[in-house]
Amino acid sequence: MTEPNHDTSLAQPQWLDRPQAARLAYVYTPSSADGSSLPTLVFCAGYRSDMLGSKALYLEQEAHKRGQGFLRFDYRGHGQSEGRFEACTVSDWLQDTLDVIDQVVKGRVILVGSSMGGWIALLAALARPQRVVGLQLIAPAPDFTRDLFFDRFDEPIKHTLQSQGYVELPNDYSDQPYHVSMALIEDGDRHLLLKDVIPFNGPVRILHGQADTAVPWQRSLTLSEKLASGDVRCCFLKGRDHRLSADDELALLAEQTAELSTLLAQ
Repeated sequence: MTEPNHDTSLAQPQWLDRPQAARLAYVYTPSSADGSSLPTLVFCAGYRSDMLGSKALYLEQEAHKRGQGFLRFDYRGHGQSEGRFEACTVSDWLQDTLDVIDQVVKGRVILVGSSMGGWIALLAALARPQRVVGLQLIAPAPDFTRDLFFDRFDEPIKHTLQSQGYVELPNDYSDQPYHVSMALIEDGDRHLLLKDVIPFNGPVRILHGQADTAVPWQRSLTLSEKLASGDVRCCFLKGRDHRLSADDELALLAEQTAELSTLLAQ
């Protein structure tokens, strides 16, 4: 098998046209003959993140070496896709994910979800149980709009949110503030997962830093307990933060993802 010699971050995006919604930008490499037995990896990015992040690009390069199919994309309002971020909700980003699964990728998939993308991946797996066979989650943030946002806001922030319709909050991981709308909070409440058993039975791998100030690592413990699957493995990295983009962290993520892919080969 010939390994790719191009910088995948420079790959020109393809476009998913949808009559009733914003066009989505994506980069998709189908599997080669060598990787045809492996499920396709679909990367679901985090809140305000995009498909050019280091984790997506690193995993894509590693998948190419195995001949494994890989798709990365931008939700509406993110990256190169159309749409206005401030007007979008969890339902919108979930629909975007389902559309690329349904219209771009064929066969079985493993969803790789980072931060908010972990929540989106869980929801998509429940919506497409015949397609999604495994989950690789990175500092997953299910229910974050309620538990990590609204419930932690002080009364002045809640008042501004409810009267103005949105607030902008400091972001430790970017120069761009978090824009949080009341519509996002209310829509997120319709997708909460951690109050009940999560009926996904495929294998799940979770990687989480224990110095994560955005999404506490204990959240992954709670998630592992709520998942119906009997094959859930959590790896916690002492002293590591939410980014998980250092060389050794990326290598460990790639190792987890390769192991999961091999497990699900057919």
